[in-house]
Amino acid sequence: MLNNIGLPGLLLIAIVVLVLFGRGKISSLMGEVGKGITAFKKGVDDGKKEIEDNADVTAEAARDVTPEDDKKDKV
Repeated sequence: MLNNIGLPGLLLIAIVVLVLFGRGKISSLMGEVGKGITAFKKGVDDGKKEIEDNADVTAEAARDVTPEDDKKDKV
């Protein structure tokens, strides 16, 4: 059903939405969508930074702490 819309159908839908909601309402809605996308990107970047910070701490904690003893256990 949606495969047959085409350009004229999309233009008709855009005109109907513009008439129903008005230019001001649509622009404010798009502004809110933009703010949401920006907040999402910031959250993703913060999450990546937190994961990288935790990886550095984990790598430091996972270093080899085996005592350097010349004597080996003989069985």
